[in-house]
Amino acid sequence: MNISILTPDKEIFQGAITSVKVPGTLGQFQVLKGHAPIVSSLGNGEVALVTDGGSYKYYDEESGTIKEGSKPGHEINYKISGGFIEVLNNEISLLIRGVQA
Repeated sequence: MNISILTPDKEIFQGAITSVKVPGTLGQFQVLKGHAPIVSSLGNGEVALVTDGGSYKYYDEESGTIKEGSKPGHEINYKISGGFIEVLNNEISLLIRGVQA
């Protein structure tokens, strides 16, 4: 699966993942490969994704820059204050606000 995580300011993650957990407004849910198409609003909470093989780009809060990684199985977490998720054909888009790595 591929995911793109966007804030109003920048793209904070782009790459292949094996799973992502998000704070839906009606409760937390997880997206795995082959998930049914969905569009949902997100509430306050944590987005937790696990990287797959291949390269990915992520925003590093400490340096304030975009970095590249390629470690499979790496868990990355972001605290968010709402947004939206769309899942379609193993492509995931997260539009979020108020992110902290």
